[in-house]
Amino acid sequence: MITSAEKTRSSKSDVVRAVPREVLHDPAILPPITDSVIDVDSLSLWYGEKRALEDVSIRIPRKKVTAFIGPSGCGKSTLLRCLNRMNDLVDHVSIDGDVRFDGMSIFDPDTDVYELRKRIGMVFQKSNPFPKSIYENVAYGPRIHGTKGKRDLDEIVERSLRSAALWDEVKDRLADSALGLSGGQQQRLCIARAIAVQPEVILLDEPCSALDPIATAKIEELMDDLTQDFTLVIVTHNMQQASRVSDYTAFLYLGKLIEYGETERLFVKPMKKETEDYVTGRFG
Repeated sequence: MITSAEKTRSSKSDVVRAVPREVLHDPAILPPITDSVIDVDSLSLWYGEKRALEDVSIRIPRKKVTAFIGPSGCGKSTLLRCLNRMNDLVDHVSIDGDVRFDGMSIFDPDTDVYELRKRIGMVFQKSNPFPKSIYENVAYGPRIHGTKGKRDLDEIVERSLRSAALWDEVKDRLADSALGLSGGQQQRLCIARAIAVQPEVILLDEPCSALDPIATAKIEELMDDLTQDFTLVIVTHNMQQASRVSDYTAFLYLGKLIEYGETERLFVKPMKKETEDYVTGRFG
């Protein structure tokens, strides 16, 4: 087990961990995905003495939407935060297993964590715009990564806001405070802010939980558009949302991956009884 002090110098980069034999032969857990951008192998995580994830192996397909579902406390947000090492920021966390991004272990001692989080961006449950203008919120990331020219920043801001389906609503008030936007607009601004640094993957942790149905519909429509350029991984408690927006769905329970596969198949014809009980509302 890797102690929290050792996480960033894990020896996992020296050995490509094999997916366990029982997983390789379980079609309910490992569907045939030929082009994966992230591969999680035998991942376990502890918060102190409490085990939050147990031997999770999952492949995230490129330029698709993958949803993590399951009851509260099942490990779905913990797994999401493992994908760009956000759990490094939590005290007393220890990790075993590996996560590979484009074939390279994210726990390699040479990994630049800031570069990793640029390439794997994150949008949180509660929208968190900076107390700055709409323009400066989107320009912030490119600026700290070295883009200085106003013309370049203008192009990035417009492109990112267009990609987040927000440009037409804010183009005439870019100098206004982002805090004056509605909740749904603030969440789309946070997505634009993530897009601005050109990530390959966007992680979304319950992005619609605080939004009304109209704002939620806009975010869901946006997610479908974003897969033209990005891979999306979403945590949601809303099974109807998972069925609407995702291509693949993973069901987690008590820190274990119970079932993973194409969303339509998992909801219509689940292979595991635990999955069937959850998606039909018998528990959770």
